[in-house]
Amino acid sequence: MDFFLVRHGDARSSSEDPRRPLSPRGLEEVETVARAAADRIAVSAIFHSDKLRARQTAEIFGRFVSTGNGVSQIAGLAPDDDPWIAKAELESAAAPLMLVGHLPHLARLASLLLTGQSERQTVDFSTATIACLSWQRGAWSFSWSISPDDLSRS
Repeated sequence: MDFFLVRHGDARSSSEDPRRPLSPRGLEEVETVARAAADRIAVSAIFHSDKLRARQTAEIFGRFVSTGNGVSQIAGLAPDDDPWIAKAELESAAAPLMLVGHLPHLARLASLLLTGQSERQTVDFSTATIACLSWQRGAWSFSWSISPDDLSRS
């Protein structure tokens, strides 16, 4: 089963806006990646952290990706949360999910899933990047990723 990890798009600085919404560049990059990935994704739900920039990113993906249960906030996806929480969520899921979050959490989660250790660098999560990881027969593998830089090179 495929699962999708997405880092939020570029956000405004906290001095510009303490809520840190997506910047105009972030909005554009997330939409571009969501459009590019949409035909490769079907999920039962899109979950995001409590941060505005993650919610906005999840909502943009929700406009392009087929979801059975829509977009909603869950605990365990904040920047410094324990990646074991999200790992348990994914491994107990009955259908594919998308998690939208932040660094360092997403990098630690991907590392934990792929290597069993949360401190190895396994997936590069530049802003607005989506990574597809597959869970089959009790093992995780990396399938593909798309970043804004990948799309600007095409």
